[in-house]
Amino acid sequence: MQVTSLLSQQEHKHDHDHDHNHEGCASCGHDHEHAPVRLKHTLVGVVFVINAFVVDWMFEQGHTIASASAMVGAIILGYPIVWTSYKDLRRGVLTINELVGIAVLAAFASGDYKTAGVVAFFMLLGEIIETRTAEGARLSIESLIKLTPTKARRIVGKGEEEVAAKDLAVGDVIRIRPGDNVAADGVIVTGQGSFNQATITGESLPVDKKPGDDVFAGTQNLTGVLEVRVSRAGQDTTLGKVRELILAAEKTKLPIMRIIDQYMGFYTPLVLVIAALVWAFTRDLDRVIAVLVVSCPCAFILATPTAMVAALSAAARLGILIKNVGDIESAAKINAFVFDKTGTLTTGKLAVSRLAPLGETAPAELLRLAASAEKYSNHPTAKALAQLAGEAGVPLGEPTNFAETAGRGIKADVDGKTIIVGRAQWLKDNGVTEDFLKAVDLNETEGFSLLFIARDGKCIGWVGLQDQTRVEAREALIELKASGVRRIAMISGDRQPVAARVAREIGCEEVVGDCLPQNKVEFVRAMKLKGYRVAVVGDGVNDAPALAAGDIGIAMGAAGSEVAIHSATIALMNNDLRRLPFLVKLSRSTRLVINQNFLFGVVFIITGLSLAAFGKLNPIVAAIMHNVGSLIVIFNSARLVRKGEELEHYQPAQVEPEAHGRGQKPKAPAQLTPELAGGL
Repeated sequence: MQVTSLLSQQEHKHDHDHDHNHEGCASCGHDHEHAPVRLKHTLVGVVFVINAFVVDWMFEQGHTIASASAMVGAIILGYPIVWTSYKDLRRGVLTINELVGIAVLAAFASGDYKTAGVVAFFMLLGEIIETRTAEGARLSIESLIKLTPTKARRIVGKGEEEVAAKDLAVGDVIRIRPGDNVAADGVIVTGQGSFNQATITGESLPVDKKPGDDVFAGTQNLTGVLEVRVSRAGQDTTLGKVRELILAAEKTKLPIMRIIDQYMGFYTPLVLVIAALVWAFTRDLDRVIAVLVVSCPCAFILATPTAMVAALSAAARLGILIKNVGDIESAAKINAFVFDKTGTLTTGKLAVSRLAPLGETAPAELLRLAASAEKYSNHPTAKALAQLAGEAGVPLGEPTNFAETAGRGIKADVDGKTIIVGRAQWLKDNGVTEDFLKAVDLNETEGFSLLFIARDGKCIGWVGLQDQTRVEAREALIELKASGVRRIAMISGDRQPVAARVAREIGCEEVVGDCLPQNKVEFVRAMKLKGYRVAVVGDGVNDAPALAAGDIGIAMGAAGSEVAIHSATIALMNNDLRRLPFLVKLSRSTRLVINQNFLFGVVFIITGLSLAAFGKLNPIVAAIMHNVGSLIVIFNSARLVRKGEELEHYQPAQVEPEAHGRGQKPKAPAQLTPELAGGL
């Protein structure tokens, strides 16, 4: 009897919670006015029906009592079905609910109260099982909606007060204790903690946060007490945007779902004609009732929406936001990917890739002096040096007489020595006269930034930094090619030599540099004209035109970025490129499951109608078959929920350390080898 898609029910649940009078929604064509189907009422009704069978079996003279008991049970069980049908007709909408309603009334009118009760029971039981089982596929989505706590601890003066999370305003400072869920997006002011961000980014491993780092509403603080200044609250938070997108996606439909909706209005009259013909030729009411019951196409109607809910659930669990379920179908047809470079295939942040000491200076000593001198600089190069020193366990000294010249370098005293860090000209301007440039074997035109370090007027080495490629980029591109993607290209606004270097590192054969935004759009359009179905992947900030030009646009790193969330059809809440081949595989699996469900539903209805018309199926068996068919479809769709479980605990592969000579390039850019660290 459950004849509406699960998605449609949820849509109306959210849209009409404020209005119990649904009569104005008749145009939607869906049944969202089911009389409440309560398990306890169903159990009470079935007890009366069972009692009728028991009395008939045990007492030869108990026919009247058995009939009365069956009649009461049939009324209790049949009421929700008949009432729903009446509501449909009153709105002027003829749906397939009426098929079951007529079947129950026909059995009741013929005096066969037991059959009426049993048929009604199985139809109601089917609805209860379908709804509860199918909604199991929605658990990860529904839990997301409930993640934001209702209360928050707002700091006032020297104390704190408990306020409703909805009353928080931008600029408020809230205290977050271990185990608390964050009530609003914000920036850590004091304290450190480890956060479970799986609900936002799909990453299963906790992320350590410190003052200055962003935190997101709905994530959980596992350790430490922090104070956070609110930057976005309520529906403006990242979680709020994610929730809106998920609910919006649930309301959208695949083309096949829209086609089914168009023809469902003709289905009920067709079945009624078939039932009339069966009655005209056989005069067998049981056959007519069986035809009406088995023709209720729940398996057929549930074929697509249950698969879509399961796919949305699997994607959301891994931090993939799909704005329109039609994009799942589109992703299955993608055979070309176009990538932006900076922030997409690369991290978008400088990292140390070469550490080249000169003379007798040890590698770790070079790093310690450079990072110590840069300790109080906010320049990206200073942050890269500090990160490498921290990961390698190199202790930093305290700089004195620190002075920084914007765009050139810094000067500071470390351990009583004057340390100069900056570009070559900066060292020359500060009295370093030796020819230290001859030791450099890197080409800056390929995207390397060089820092030179001098101690007491003598150059002791240099550091090469670059925008690092993502460690999983090569693996992700290999998986895309293995999945049947025929063409992968990288287009970048960066210089051609830089783009070519990144392309070599990740194994991308087609690369175009020096592209303006309009050049990227033209490239995508030219690819589409050649017959490719193109997915464009970018960081969502400066790639919006290209993202819109593709068949689907995928924005990476959307957590906390409203621009990224809204500039593409699909948003990845984290930067793991392995989500892309998973998305292609998920979409293809979803399409396969929908086709399986659809085919099964059609065969099931045709077979059932044939058996019922020829008297091979009685009404009770027809009701049981109806439920079995629906459950087969639901369980087949539920298989999609577990897709991508292998990615939940994914960690980028680490490169084994090797021995390095002076000036050699480490394999793992953000790590020191034992030789580099052992110079202290």
